[in-house]
Amino acid sequence: NSELFTLTYGALVTQLCKDYENDEDVNKQLDKMGYNIGVRLIEDFLARSNVGRCHDFRETADVIAKVAFKMYLGITPSITNWSPGGDEFSLILENNPLVDFVELPDNHSSLIYSNLLCGVLRGALEMVQMAVDVKFVQDTLKGDSVTEIRMKFLRRIEDNLPAGEE
Repeated sequence: NSELFTLTYGALVTQLCKDYENDEDVNKQLDKMGYNIGVRLIEDFLARSNVGRCHDFRETADVIAKVAFKMYLGITPSITNWSPGGDEFSLILENNPLVDFVELPDNHSSLIYSNLLCGVLRGALEMVQMAVDVKFVQDTLKGDSVTEIRMKFLRRIEDNLPAGEE
C-alpha cells in the first residue's frame, strides 16, 4: 500500500516536471496541491484521532509528529531545534517514505521533491486557525543525512464572522 502511494507520488512529480519549465514552478505546484489536501485532510484527522484543541505550539508539534505523521505516513519524526521563543521547531524525518526508490536527476537540483508535505501541514493548520511557514531545510535526496522540515508559527487566525452574527 505504501509502495503504491510512493510510486504514484513519483509519477505525479515526474509529470509536473514535464509540465512546468523550472523546478521553482514545480515546487510551488506541489505546495499548492499539498495545501489543498491539508485543508480537506484536517477533518478526517480530527474525526479519526480524537485529538482536542492544542493549547500551544509545542502541543501542536507533538500532535503533528506523534499522531498525524504516524497515522498518514507510518513514521514518527523527532521534534528538535526549538527557537528560544517557542515559535519555531524542526521535524526530523530519519526516513521519508515519499523518497523510497527516488534519485533526483542532476538537472533538477533545486526541486523540493517532498514539498507536498509542507503544503499539507500549512493547509491543515490554517483550518485550525494557525498560520505557519513550513519549508524543507535538509533533504536526504540532496545528500543530507536526514530530512528536516522547519515550521514557524506566524499568527493565530481570528474567525471573522459577518456583521450582526455571533
